[in-house]
Amino acid sequence: MSFWSDMRVIWGMAFHRGSSTDLKSRLEEFYSGQSGDYDSFRKKLLHGRETLMGEIGQRLEPGATVLDMGGGTGHNIAGLGTHLAKLGRVDIIDLCSPLLGVAQARITKEGWTNVHTAEADATKFVPPAGPVDAITFSYSLTMIPDWFLALERAFCNLKPGGIIGVVDFYISRKWPEGKYKKHGTLTRGLWPLWFANDNVFPSQDHLPWLGSHFESLILEEGKGKIPYVPFLKAPYYVFLGRKSL
Repeated sequence: MSFWSDMRVIWGMAFHRGSSTDLKSRLEEFYSGQSGDYDSFRKKLLHGRETLMGEIGQRLEPGATVLDMGGGTGHNIAGLGTHLAKLGRVDIIDLCSPLLGVAQARITKEGWTNVHTAEADATKFVPPAGPVDAITFSYSLTMIPDWFLALERAFCNLKPGGIIGVVDFYISRKWPEGKYKKHGTLTRGLWPLWFANDNVFPSQDHLPWLGSHFESLILEEGKGKIPYVPFLKAPYYVFLGRKSL
């Protein structure tokens, strides 16, 4: 069953990439045929999510508030595990209604009374109750054209001392700072071309931006397997940071 679900997702990625000029329309065109199979396939492709959410869950105090930006199906929030029950309000923000539909069904099934969904733009969303304790971006920044605006909005939406967690694909700069890994020419050239077909744009600037705006608590840079493509691994990072008091 999982194999055929994966094949449906791969077919959708190959032939329903989304060509609208509007981001919301592109996302819905791309994901409308994949939403039911999204989690099964992405679990094999999107590495580091469980690590990030587990680390965040351990650091949050009871009653803490969380925004998951581009949270899609709610899989990221599920990664909080037993920590979720102690939290206050948790909001899953996304522009794609088919994915949010999956998230809402998950919320109902799991009985998460503190988790809510909102169809909104990550570059513009302002929490009605004010700044929150934690904000996460899990493989969503690479799909937001103005990702820097999303991070600037996140910075404003985060309380002093609050934490931000980001996991995503990326490439290094040709000459990265010493604390960051350096990728070869093939890696830096291949992955932007590979992912661009699905309107995913790995950036060389995510980590430098995050490192210059937040105190770094965790930084991991790795490479993860691509499903059904032997010997090929895509670079990804896990960043956990804190906003200054």
